[in-house]
Amino acid sequence: SRLRRIGMMLSSCRSQSHLALVDVKGFDPSDVSVIVRDGRVTVSAEHKEEHNTALGKTCNYRKFMKEFSLPPGVDEDEVTYSV
Repeated sequence: SRLRRIGMMLSSCRSQSHLALVDVKGFDPSDVSVIVRDGRVTVSAEHKEEHNTALGKTCNYRKFMKEFSLPPGVDEDEVTYSV
């Protein structure tokens, strides 16, 4: 289950106080971007799909962004992430 996976991620983290989980469900990993700058982490994702149908063209567009500050004392160069 999803909660079990989150629990395993938390228990495998060396320092749980520096862990952030961001739900980007529905986006491919290639759609997700993470930028660390000026003591802030910005996670964004963008996806666009276009389909031609017998009735015309349809377009689905989704965009997500979450930004948060790094805890005091955390070096930006030591921030890692995985999708």
